[in-house]
Amino acid sequence: MKHSLFGIMLSLALALPLQAGAADEDPKAVIQSIVSGIIDVLEHREDKTKLVEADREKIRHIVNGRFDYAAMAKRSLGEPWKKLDEAERAHFTDVFRQLLEYSYGNRLKDYKGETVQYGDVEYRGSKARVLTIVSDGSKDIPVEYRLHKTERGWSVYDIRIEGASLVRTFYQDFQAQLAKHDYQHLVRALEEKIARMKEQG
Repeated sequence: MKHSLFGIMLSLALALPLQAGAADEDPKAVIQSIVSGIIDVLEHREDKTKLVEADREKIRHIVNGRFDYAAMAKRSLGEPWKKLDEAERAHFTDVFRQLLEYSYGNRLKDYKGETVQYGDVEYRGSKARVLTIVSDGSKDIPVEYRLHKTERGWSVYDIRIEGASLVRTFYQDFQAQLAKHDYQHLVRALEEKIARMKEQG
């Protein structure tokens, strides 16, 4: 979050398209289609300085399907997840999804033609890692996607930017809040934060 490339690549990572035949794609092909699809939306904006609602809707359409929000929400919340019923887990997952969308999705407007190089896939059973290098011409940023195999194919459950885990960052933030307040207070605080970000556009 210290520089625009972090926000850009995290935002790109949030946009995981559900494509025909995606279940047969290997992890590298999935990541390549993710990034190229979102870059295409960004490059065809009428106004390159911002995201209008039409742009956001296209991105939301792409997001649906291949990002495992439930897995990320569970890992980010930690122990309290075990005490939630099915409806509460679904609600927290939706809150988490919106938090990601408005915390990082808005950073997509900062895209300035960065390039991406893709490394080989490293498999570990039902999990895989794909390392990419994002470059703005002056600095290279390693971005590692962690995926696991699901019924719908390979889905991302974590992203590491220069070694920093997205899920771990949220976990630490949530735990700090839970140390002072209960779960319900955490959810209300997140919902209020999301509402403020929506108003800000």
